Amino acid sequence: MLRKSGMSGDSQGRQMGEALMDKKTMSVPEAGRVYFELGRNASYEAARRGEIPCVKIGSRLRVPVVAMERILEQATAKVEALPRGKHAP
Repeated sequence: MLRKSGMSGDSQGRQMGEALMDKKTMSVPEAGRVYFELGRNASYEAARRGEIPCVKIGSRLRVPVVAMERILEQATAKVEALPRGKHAP
């Protein structure tokens, strides 16, 4: 497969990670896609259920990157604390 940018997949992923760290907020669909591989509608549903943290600015919903990172860190800590072979309910 030819890449238009000429970058390897690893360097593209690193570049995307660095770009995310520069952003303070992102749209709900972007957060759902980046963090959970969700589509647009599933992202808004997750936000409605409170699974994606949102801040409403005027008519826009924005997702704080820091809040998403914190949620993932807490979830990772819970999974790592489980005994081997056990899964969270």
